[in-house]
Amino acid sequence: MINPDVFCKNLKKAGYELITGVPDSLLKELIYSFEHFYKKKHIISTNEGSAVSLAMGSYMGTKKPAIVYLQNSGLGNIINPITSLANPKVYGFPILLIIRWRGEVYKNQQIKDEPQHRFQGLITLKLLKLLNIPYRIIKSETKDFKKIIYNLKNKSIKYQKPVALVVRKNTFSKSKYKDTNKTKYGYIREDVINDIISNLKFNKNYIVCTTGMASRELYEARVSKKQSLFQDFLTVGGMGHASQIAAGLAFSKKKKIICIDGDGSLLMHTGAMGISAKINNLIHIVINNGAHDSVGGQPTLGNNLNLKNIAKEFGYRNALMISKRSIIPKIVNKCLNSKFSSMVVINCDKGHRKNLGRPSQNMILRKNQFIKHINKNEN
Repeated sequence: MINPDVFCKNLKKAGYELITGVPDSLLKELIYSFEHFYKKKHIISTNEGSAVSLAMGSYMGTKKPAIVYLQNSGLGNIINPITSLANPKVYGFPILLIIRWRGEVYKNQQIKDEPQHRFQGLITLKLLKLLNIPYRIIKSETKDFKKIIYNLKNKSIKYQKPVALVVRKNTFSKSKYKDTNKTKYGYIREDVINDIISNLKFNKNYIVCTTGMASRELYEARVSKKQSLFQDFLTVGGMGHASQIAAGLAFSKKKKIICIDGDGSLLMHTGAMGISAKINNLIHIVINNGAHDSVGGQPTLGNNLNLKNIAKEFGYRNALMISKRSIIPKIVNKCLNSKFSSMVVINCDKGHRKNLGRPSQNMILRKNQFIKHINKNEN
């Protein structure tokens, strides 16, 4: 396996000035190294498109190329700035993309992965070719990664265009550097989710839940309480889009719709809050642990912002912030009984169970059951 600390040192020697991106669980060891070696020149971006924009601005200010890291699911978010700005037929910007290949293909066979990664995995290399982005694939056995780094950099600068390193599973070994960010609320996201659903009524309240650990924890909570699985839509992919799925659903229904969101997901598309705030039967619950908890615990801006005040400015009639677990049921009930839109920010510690399971049902079946259930029980 490739030592991420050595890999990072070689990126610095190659002259990359800035590193920015959106974390991925299988790049976390490399990101720990970024945090140590690049320090203030490592920026965890709110979304992948913004990371590309940061890289372009940095190049103009330093004349040195930057690095953008992402999971391949984030390729959709970079297409606009890549094709309309960074492409050499427009301005042309040298950028190194480090892309974790989920749903990867090896020897013409797709390696087993979660449903949300399968199609993206199949089209990743085709998409890079379509975007005219030269790439090299690296894996645990890759010995000449230093040469690959320099060759891609030279090509990127010569042709003034983005290039890519596509990273297979288990490419990097452990970094000796770790995340040190801590909070002390005394409870984690899974506790919050259990408290939320304990106060909901069967056939009355429906949930759209954000991607990552939150959806897995909601699913396991329903199973452990022997509750219906058809009351929840689990947004297993498409980070940042759960709130607008919930908003669209609430707009078409009279009953209360609850969105369980995360701070990282919320900040990806903050402007969407202005839409959600106008929908009076939507309860937007943001579980804020200040971290990309599902992918390694790297910090978000969640703990640096007053999300309650931001919610007020966007127009939520009920904007609340909780830092004590004991009052979660009271606040949830208040929002359920309100005639106006609500955002509830619930602060908690980061962290999750190691043995957390995954939804076992077919995703299309789950969607169809959810649609049938919510329309059958319309008031």
